Order: sequence, then C-alpha cells, then structure tokens
Amino acid sequence: MNDSNATTDPSTAAGETFARTVSSSVARTVVGQEVVVERILIALLTGGHLLLEGVPGIAKTLLVQAVGRAIDLEFKRIQFTIDLLPSDIVGSEILDPESGRFRIHKGPAFTNLLLADEINRASPKVQSALLEAMQERRVSIGDTTHDLPAPFLVIATQNPVEQAGTFELPEAQLDRFMLRHRLDYPTFDQEAEVVRRGLQLKLKRQGDGAVPMSAFDAIDESSPFHIRDLTQAMERVLEVHVSDVFVRDCVELVTLTRSHPDLELGCSPRAAIALVNASRARAFIHGREYAIPEDFLALAEDVVLHRIRLNYEALAEGRRGEDVLREILANLA
Repeated sequence: MNDSNATTDPSTAAGETFARTVSSSVARTVVGQEVVVERILIALLTGGHLLLEGVPGIAKTLLVQAVGRAIDLEFKRIQFTIDLLPSDIVGSEILDPESGRFRIHKGPAFTNLLLADEINRASPKVQSALLEAMQERRVSIGDTTHDLPAPFLVIATQNPVEQAGTFELPEAQLDRFMLRHRLDYPTFDQEAEVVRRGLQLKLKRQGDGAVPMSAFDAIDESSPFHIRDLTQAMERVLEVHVSDVFVRDCVELVTLTRSHPDLELGCSPRAAIALVNASRARAFIHGREYAIPEDFLALAEDVVLHRIRLNYEALAEGRRGEDVLREILANLA
C-alpha cells in the first residue's frame, strides 16, 4: 500500500498535522528524539502507559514535560526513592485541627501526565499503589475511591545501568505498560546543537539576584493543542482500519513467544491488544486510515521485549530478547 494515497481523508491528514505540530513544538526545546515523541503520542492517543529506559542526562524528563506543554496537559513529576510511601503518590487523609474532621489531601497522581522518575527505586508496596492507578484510573484514599483526571497517563523512567538500591519491576506491573522504549545517546551533530543551545541560555532574575536558566525554563509556554483536541484525535484513532490478517499476525506473534524454547515467560493477551492499538495510533500519526506491516514491525520491540523472560539456558549462552524476537518475526514473514 502507498501511504501517500491515504492522506486524502481529512481525518488522517489531521493526524499527521497533529503529530507534526506537537513534534515541532517539542523540537524548540529538545534536540532529536523524534521516535520517542512518536511513542509518547501513541501512548496518549491510546490511553496506554509508557516506560522509558535510558541513562541519565538524555532529556527524558525535559521531553515528557515539553510534550505535556504542547497539548496543555497538567504535568506532575515524582522522584521515586526507597523511602517513598503510597500516600506520597495517591494522597492521604489529614486531620483538620479546627473542625476535628479528616479531609482528603490529593497526591500528585491527580494529574493528566504523571512522570514516575526512576520507578525501580521505589519499594514493591509503592509500585503496587501506582499499579492500581495505572490499571483502574482511580485510587483509594481511606475508605473512599476517587477517579483520576481524564486523560491520565503514566510515563515511567528507569536507569538500565545502575542497579544498586533498586527493585526489579514485577511482571504484573511491566505488563501494564503498553510500550517500553529505550533511548539512545544523541548523534554528534545533535549533541553539538544541545551545547550551542545551552550557550544561549540567559540568567533568570529573582529580585536582586539571579540564577542561570535551565532547559526547563526554555520550554515553549504556548500550547498549540488542548485536551479537547487530544480527545478528538483519540476518537479518530478508533476509526483506523485494522484487517483480520493484521490481527492474526499480532496474535500469532504473541502465541509464538509462549512456545519458544529460549523463553520461560511469554506475552499475555494484553500484548496483542497493545500491538494492535499502538499500530492504529501510529497509522493515524503517519496520515493513514489503515494499519500496515510497517507499523507492526516498528512497534514489536517496544511491545514485546519487556513482557518476555529468557530461561537460564538461553541466558547462559548469551542470548538476548532481541535475538529471540528477531527469530519469531522471521518465522512470521
């Protein structure tokens, strides 16, 4: 199929314009990382959650905040630490000394875009509190259940290198993330542009004093889109056609992970659902009214790799999840 023939439909053309406008807004602050912006948009358009994995200093937090500003979403960030409590995320009941009654203090989970920074540094108890919010879009404070704002999206980050003082995310929570994307270092030219932009930052004055501006101070405050625009885009994603053949390919991929000799844990049915929904969003972003194999192949790694686990023998032989996935995709071709 030729992608250029699909842009005649106004709704799909709007999808391409939506993605291009958001990317252009983010590019004023962040250099490169176009693929990561696409993955964040896919998560927003499908209501899925995203796990970003990368070493410190490659603008993960800056990138997420810039995307949130481009769509005028309420943004909050939690720095996960070993001593974090569930109430630090969802909120708690506080005794009002004047009235003698308890009142609800809502935590940072009550937002549109929640950045869980270094999520694997929190204890399993805290991770489980976030799990309820991710799965049910609501939280329990005391005896009361509260709905979270709509939209609600969790973008979590973790450092793949430093493992001291971390807790490995359980399979149940990893499966709640629609996508896991690994960020790479910028190219030489991109990194040079980052340094040049840093040289252009000025001082931020506070009274008679001043502090150097950071990249966060340079985020474009204008918002080309609003929540209602995102809602309309989400509705159009649901109109993207997915053929029976495409669905069967997604299900076959997931099924093959359960029988591969190198894997002790394969994908759940949630993986097939995530792959189909993410492919529809990617097709919409690229101005198409149907999903094609290119969407499937581009997203397979982000959907599958965090949901599979190699067995002991495969690990001893130096096998990687990428190798297994490549074999499975070859069998599908």
